[in-house]
Amino acid sequence: MADPQLIDDVRAGLGGQPKSLAPRWLYDDAGTALFDEITRLPEYYPTEAERALLAGSAADVAEVSGARAIVELGSGTADKTMTLLAAFDAAGLLTSYMPLDVSTEALDRAAERALERFPRLAVAPHLADFSGYLPAAVDPQPRLVAFLGSTIGNFLPAERRAFLEHVSASLRPGDSLLLGTDLVKPVDRLVRAYDDPGGVTERFILNVLTMLNRELGADFQVDDFAYVPLWDARNRRMDLRLRARRSHQVRIPGAALAVAFFEGEEIRVEVSTKFHLDEVGAELKAVGLEPVRVYSDDDFALTLALRTP
Repeated sequence: MADPQLIDDVRAGLGGQPKSLAPRWLYDDAGTALFDEITRLPEYYPTEAERALLAGSAADVAEVSGARAIVELGSGTADKTMTLLAAFDAAGLLTSYMPLDVSTEALDRAAERALERFPRLAVAPHLADFSGYLPAAVDPQPRLVAFLGSTIGNFLPAERRAFLEHVSASLRPGDSLLLGTDLVKPVDRLVRAYDDPGGVTERFILNVLTMLNRELGADFQVDDFAYVPLWDARNRRMDLRLRARRSHQVRIPGAALAVAFFEGEEIRVEVSTKFHLDEVGAELKAVGLEPVRVYSDDDFALTLALRTP
């Protein structure tokens, strides 16, 4: 049976104008594997920039937060997260790790990595979409919610505010959030990061059509769409779209939907907003999260914020 949320998202996104798809559906097992490949591309700077910041800041994050439990939203395979876990373990703080992701394969790998490195760690993977779900705390220990990779940039402004309000409401005073954000930089560098010459990002975005064919019995012909990465200067974000190469109709039986496309019509699949440091702090304060540390370079930033009473 298809995921009811997928059906709702497809009806809302492809049944309206302009057409769109929620970016959460990019990350099936195949999409997660492709994104993991993207993170190793020389053009895609965010992963290594964040990894370097984590290496230099993780011990301080552990000391300042005092957290004993780490919850990671959109963990993927938890490659970078091992640096964070190691710092908390070295400080004698770490007792549990809860990765959340929509990919079973990614969660399995995240749990394996954590247990290989920290055999006594309580690891509780959750198969869930973090945008609408954050597990309630089950013990009085302070916890750190890690939201890395600048995934926060995939939300439109109203969605981002609602998500941060949801996270803040799920935290108790003394809990903390570690937020990764990609920073504004020269446009040519940004575009290269989302339009690699090997076409890995193109395959990643197009894979969402294959997923719809599999999950909802749709009859998308992937070759009928071109990948189009655009820079939206007004909103300071990359806008990743699929453009119809010809006029045609697609049937999506699992969503009881038939969708007509005209030549050149686009589906917005994902946005990736780039931030200034002052606006990150302002958005966190607006939802009751107090920034206490900012670790940054010219490319990326990590902000540690505490939940205020």
